[in-house]
Amino acid sequence: MFQIVTDSCCDIPFQFLDEAGIAFIPMLVEINGQEYKDDLGKTFDVDFFYEALKDKQMPTTSQINVGRYLEFFEPYAQKGIPVIYLSFSSGLSGSYNSALQAVAVLKEDYPQAEVAVVDTLAASLGQGLLVLGAKKQQAAGKSFTEVIAWVEEQKMLLQSWVTVDDLKHLERGGRISKSEAALGGLLKVKPIIHVDKNGKLQNVDKVRGRNKSLQKIVDETLAHLTSRQEQIVYIAYSGDVAAAETVLAAITAEVDIEDVACLPLGPTISAHTGLGCVAIFTFGKNRNEEVS
Repeated sequence: MFQIVTDSCCDIPFQFLDEAGIAFIPMLVEINGQEYKDDLGKTFDVDFFYEALKDKQMPTTSQINVGRYLEFFEPYAQKGIPVIYLSFSSGLSGSYNSALQAVAVLKEDYPQAEVAVVDTLAASLGQGLLVLGAKKQQAAGKSFTEVIAWVEEQKMLLQSWVTVDDLKHLERGGRISKSEAALGGLLKVKPIIHVDKNGKLQNVDKVRGRNKSLQKIVDETLAHLTSRQEQIVYIAYSGDVAAAETVLAAITAEVDIEDVACLPLGPTISAHTGLGCVAIFTFGKNRNEEVS
């Protein structure tokens, strides 16, 4: 028997992970000098967080350090339980490297500890799709190594298409310049963002107007599918459920759906996107075949 674990950047609600027997390590979010655990809704009030964003507050996040990972992994090592940790993209956070360092330290005291740290190269519900899929593989009787192999294959088929409404947060994160944010705000320009094969955010296009940006991420999602049959579609949103439902309706009108979810974007990701972010996650074309 082995344990599948992840972190709260997967944006799968706590109760879903709890019912599935998937453990997670929370990210930390700071608002107005107060630190909170992003525990996927177990205690954290995401509506309170969205209100803070409406009040123009600028929350910050911090990567998980080696010490916290050690505390998280050690109980499994003590019990001799192998662990597969599906990590937030290394292209977006240093947490993945901290996890690797923690495993190296852990093995000094527990040489037989088996902890596989897998870089999902994904974020939010894209990461969540891989986590839930890995659990299904385990439930179907797949071995430790077979589940890891499944994730490594499927993560390159994961497509993530994102648009944001508030450019200030992208400016603060260095995704766009101050002048681009100012001009974009005046012209109502909305960026179209893709998570590339290295798990990094790439600004691939920009369009004028909210409705056009929502349609653009729908169009890109559809264009990157390899089939329109039995598709899994997960949509994440920060504060604008109507936009998410519009996007969902546009996709379901074109695609045969096997599994669908429309869920709030967690605070760790929303801190960097602001209100109005909408992201679509599906499996489709191989990201390794895309031109960087």
